[in-house]
Amino acid sequence: MKKGWPIIVAGLILLSCIQQNREKAGNKTAFTGKEGEVKLIVLAPGHFHANLLQKSTIPQVNDSVYVYAISPDDAGLKQYLSAIELFNCRSENPTNWHEIIYTGHDFMDKMITGKKGNVVVLAGNNKNKTEYILSAVNAGLNVLSDKPMAINREDFLLLEEAYKNAKEKNVQLYDMMTERYDILNIIEKELINNPDFFGELVKGTPEDPAIYMESVHHFYKEVSGTPLIRPAWYYDVEQQGEGIADVTTHLIDLLFWKCFPGQPIDYSRDIGNISATHWPTGISQQQFSQSTGESTFPDYLQKYLVNSILNVYANGTVSFDVRNHNVSLKVIWNYQAPDGGADTFISTLKGTKAILKTVQNKEQNFVKQLYAQKAEDVDEKEFARNIETAIGKIKAIYPFVSASPTSYNGEYLISIPVENREGHESHFRYVAESFFNFLVNRNMPEWEKTNTLAKYFITSTALAKAIDSK
Repeated sequence: MKKGWPIIVAGLILLSCIQQNREKAGNKTAFTGKEGEVKLIVLAPGHFHANLLQKSTIPQVNDSVYVYAISPDDAGLKQYLSAIELFNCRSENPTNWHEIIYTGHDFMDKMITGKKGNVVVLAGNNKNKTEYILSAVNAGLNVLSDKPMAINREDFLLLEEAYKNAKEKNVQLYDMMTERYDILNIIEKELINNPDFFGELVKGTPEDPAIYMESVHHFYKEVSGTPLIRPAWYYDVEQQGEGIADVTTHLIDLLFWKCFPGQPIDYSRDIGNISATHWPTGISQQQFSQSTGESTFPDYLQKYLVNSILNVYANGTVSFDVRNHNVSLKVIWNYQAPDGGADTFISTLKGTKAILKTVQNKEQNFVKQLYAQKAEDVDEKEFARNIETAIGKIKAIYPFVSASPTSYNGEYLISIPVENREGHESHFRYVAESFFNFLVNRNMPEWEKTNTLAKYFITSTALAKAIDSK
């Protein structure tokens, strides 16, 4: 019997090695959370979101970063490298990134065959983004992508394939949904999911939806007196995507996350009655030059010119229902805000006991503010008690939050001091850390995948319907 033990032990060791090799073959790296094990590949950077993951040091991320782009003269690459240099050279908490750069028309093939890293970061031109996602996944690489991951129906089908293949390859694919880390959205989510305060989300109608969101943006902006220069391709909807295929991704993600937390949304059975409209913003030659620095419209924009005005289909509406709750979204891109103006946002979510509104307008000094209003059939004194109890629970976690009545009957301002709000740029680190935890624990929830597909099913279907309605 003793002679058999060495054989059994050897067999167990062999099985263990086979299992480990299988895991490594499917995942390329067995993530443990140790320092430096995440090796970033930044692919075709073209948007400042590409560098925000590197704004601060994350111990799990290796200092050596591999960058692949089409040309050393690419504007997106230059912007990315300039930002990284600023991070490395700043006096307070400097980073120590070492950028290893490859440029050439074969940059994608070089990235795939080289396999220098284990997490691909995508933020830039959206025309080929979904193809890049699929190729990276098929090569056994994890992918962290900026939105939108898909800008049309063809892209959606590729994204669906990418998620299927990611499961088979044992890699993770994740959408950078930074708005979930905005403290206002976190507080609103808490209130929505307090049935004693909010009740239940109403069904609504197409004319009077349960959820309405409207987002207004501007192509031309000045930051500290300096124009924000956009790449020329930003005005090409085939490269950037239409407004209803881009901005609405955050809006849909938020409503899923807030109203159906932890619940998988299956687009084949939970989403219905999608409709959409779209219309262009006219951009003159002078405005285009002012915002891009380009003297003329490039060839790929010529087909959008009408009487020398560039028609950019950046505006639209999207209506649909999710589990029979009616939703209406609107996105607008004007060229420039009026004097004293800025981007604006409005959101209304209706419960049987309370209505929650987020408003970012001139009255709020263009800072998002959250309001709670009693539902029509709720007694005002009862609502006052409900909101006091609800805010009391929230203060146990977020002691800086308070509620005070406004000049409108039955309405309260949910006050979140500005000093307790982190800026948009800081949210990228939280997204990255969540993703890296998924890599270590292999526990990305199924709803993250199904809800991402549902989101892009809605935007791609809406776009097709808007185009067909013309």
